[in-house]
Amino acid sequence: MHRIIAVNSNTYHGYSLRDAIRGTRDAGFRYIELTATKGWTEHVFPTMSFDELCKIKQELEDYGITPFSMSGHCNLMDRGRLEDFILNIQLAAFFECDYIISSIGEAHLKDRAEIGDDEVAEHIKEIVPYLEKYDLVLGLENHGKHATGKQIMEIVNLVDSPRVVINYDTANVIYYGNVDVLEDMKACVDKIGHIHLKDKAGAHNEWNFPAIGKGTVNFSAIIDLLEKSGNDCPLSIEIEFTTDGAKDLAEVDQAVRDSYRYLKKLGLEF
Repeated sequence: MHRIIAVNSNTYHGYSLRDAIRGTRDAGFRYIELTATKGWTEHVFPTMSFDELCKIKQELEDYGITPFSMSGHCNLMDRGRLEDFILNIQLAAFFECDYIISSIGEAHLKDRAEIGDDEVAEHIKEIVPYLEKYDLVLGLENHGKHATGKQIMEIVNLVDSPRVVINYDTANVIYYGNVDVLEDMKACVDKIGHIHLKDKAGAHNEWNFPAIGKGTVNFSAIIDLLEKSGNDCPLSIEIEFTTDGAKDLAEVDQAVRDSYRYLKKLGLEF
């Protein structure tokens, strides 16, 4: 089954987007998920000038890297952040992405509002016309208090739009939810439309997300589940290391290369 396999530029948190583009290409990948996460990794951002954004777009083209997706996390529980997210949708459209990703709450900033799932779904319904206008699919990520795919599926079902799917993070379900990855995925696989392929090492609540294949997540079983379910959604590799981060850029590059080789051994085609 053919599927997009990419590198999430958040893997290069603390380093430049140019580093991420170069590292992605040199490892053998052809796709990238751009990161526009406020206060964390702003590799691209709506406040950048048109000139800056055009230069980034040209650099991606020069390196032969396709930006198919964008992490544009905003707190969708906070009505005041919806306008910010709409700007991220427009930014994703500028880069000709197919997907935009967000958690329900903030990914790396303190949530300013918390509401029930019914109200969250109503907020997301307001965004759907923009997704339609710019031909984008929104992937809602399991993260924080919405730790599992089952929880995200409830919101996706409430929104009830083909433009809104689950972005399943294979390590967040462990870190935030202490739940078995495969069992949780089985319960929501039909609603998964985008995956952050992330490994997990150490205790369940330890910030330790190494190169793919270096932790305990059973990626072979995950790929098998997707194949048997006829789910050809894209995979975006995300490596977040430990709380200390990578020691240097060379360690990040090596982790991306190691991930590529591991996935090749699983039989995935790039």
